[in-house]
Amino acid sequence: MADVLKSATQVVLEACRLLRNLRDPQAILKKCIDINRLENEADAILRRAVARLFDQEHDPVMIIKWKEIYESLESAADRCEDVANIIENVVLDLT
Repeated sequence: MADVLKSATQVVLEACRLLRNLRDPQAILKKCIDINRLENEADAILRRAVARLFDQEHDPVMIIKWKEIYESLESAADRCEDVANIIENVVLDLT
């Protein structure tokens, strides 16, 4: 999930850089789509990781700790998607 989050933040950075000169709004919108795809991937990873955690871990404290870590990473991916939505709205309003 950390790799997906890293990719999402890199694409957010790329999208923000493209905003500097709106020459190619379609390229910016493609970055937004990529970010949304990565957020969906993070959702899927979260579901699988939590399911595996409850299947394999027997210590309730460890379950709580890891579940919180997974949810924090997924929440960060959600924030990337929020940024992508804002960027998309800006691009659509300006074009």
